[in-house]
Amino acid sequence: MRKIILFSGLLISLLLLSSSLIPKNKGKNLHKNGDIIFIVNPSGQGKAIQLATKSKYTHVGVIFIENGNEVVYHAVEPVMKSSLKEFVGMSADGKYEIKRLKNQSLLTTEVITKMIASAKSQLGLHYDLGFSWDDKEMYCSEYVWKIYNRALNISVGNLKALKEFDLSHPAVKEKLVERYGKNIPLDENMISPGDMYSSDLLE
Repeated sequence: MRKIILFSGLLISLLLLSSSLIPKNKGKNLHKNGDIIFIVNPSGQGKAIQLATKSKYTHVGVIFIENGNEVVYHAVEPVMKSSLKEFVGMSADGKYEIKRLKNQSLLTTEVITKMIASAKSQLGLHYDLGFSWDDKEMYCSEYVWKIYNRALNISVGNLKALKEFDLSHPAVKEKLVERYGKNIPLDENMISPGDMYSSDLLE
């Protein structure tokens, strides 16, 4: 009987110890500053983006933790900050995918501060329907790409000229004519959500 009691006491102690070692994420943020969040919504121009870029992702934002809350900075109309729940609500199926910088040591407090300042400085800008590379207006992947590039001097995804995307589908051609008429800027450098997603800097 004494052995059973001792064994039971040892078992309880081990269970308590093991439970104390399990990370308690309940009520805490699961994501990190600088995480890049991708969603799919083929409505509007989304389908044309999918066809031209050969990627399912149509929208992207960057997550920061502010006052203990997860918020997403992203370029729609206008460039704005949303709660994570609001951003995910833009997804066609309510799903999202997260990627983050492999080398997390680069994201120091100083760098994160720079990134947030850069993100905030663009709030309120109009969405760039022409996908130009200047800073007068912003489209989603351009916005996130530049936040990273200006704080860390890295390229999360390679820029491509418009002519390097697949522009052959009728839905893509229709959008190009709608946006540019006959003056399609084929040599304009652009970054797509799909090319950011495929960056070897992320995991």
